[in-house]
Amino acid sequence: MTGKNLVSMGSKSFEDLKKINEYGAEYWSAREIQPLLGYTQWRRFEDAIKRAITSCEQSGNEVSYHFADAGKMIDIGKGGSREVLDYILSRFACYLIAQNGDPRKPEIANAQKYFAIQARRQEISDAIAADVERLEVRKQTAEEFKALSGVAREAGVHDKMFGIFHDAGYKGMYGGMGRDAIKQFKRIPEKENLMDRMDTTELAANQFRMTQTRDKLARERIKDQQFAIRTHESVGKEVRDAIKRIGGTLPEHLSPAEHIKLVEKRVKSVSSKLKLEEKDAKGLIGKQEEE
Repeated sequence: MTGKNLVSMGSKSFEDLKKINEYGAEYWSAREIQPLLGYTQWRRFEDAIKRAITSCEQSGNEVSYHFADAGKMIDIGKGGSREVLDYILSRFACYLIAQNGDPRKPEIANAQKYFAIQARRQEISDAIAADVERLEVRKQTAEEFKALSGVAREAGVHDKMFGIFHDAGYKGMYGGMGRDAIKQFKRIPEKENLMDRMDTTELAANQFRMTQTRDKLARERIKDQQFAIRTHESVGKEVRDAIKRIGGTLPEHLSPAEHIKLVEKRVKSVSSKLKLEEKDAKGLIGKQEEE
């Protein structure tokens, strides 16, 4: 699972933090990649690591080849320092942590997409890799839709008003068109789910709209149904304006994509490698000769 940079933290990126051990194997420090994956608390990040270790065991791979306990000295002020728990991780371990992280975190969502694409690039064409990316973004958008609905309910939106609430976001982002009007404009059959016909770019824009609305409702502690609806429409307009400023194609002018179920079927038809290649399976022990 090789590839370009994952995410950035200032001038540092995932690949920048890579180190090489005495066996010639690449590895990462859990403490160092923690901020890149959106975690501010070590306790919560370690929970994701422990879930990843369980996944490693269940996949039939040797845990010790990918996760190793280590200590790391940190500054505690006034010239002092103390040792804290750290983990040395293989690339496969980083992948498993991303898969077991909180998908509501944009950093985790980006990491999941990155690793999903890079893992599959070893076995499939770039065309299928683009399908994998779209499937991953579609999954993340569905999760964000559910998360936004939960926050909207806490903000005072009644269940019977959810359709109006979600339509408000579309209207803001699509120049006044709600879900049904968008489908009609794009000639998408009435019974089809609109997001199932969005390409990766359109899905990502809508995911951003929902994420920002969810954060704004929670941050401003909105507890009024009409205010929540107006907030969603306002955020949609802001996203639309941002697309205009950068010269992007407005979402209503993006052509409908192939139905997501057809994409999923095509990807499933490509046999997946369930077993790591030897160099990846050895993880942290790298090219170490067998005794």
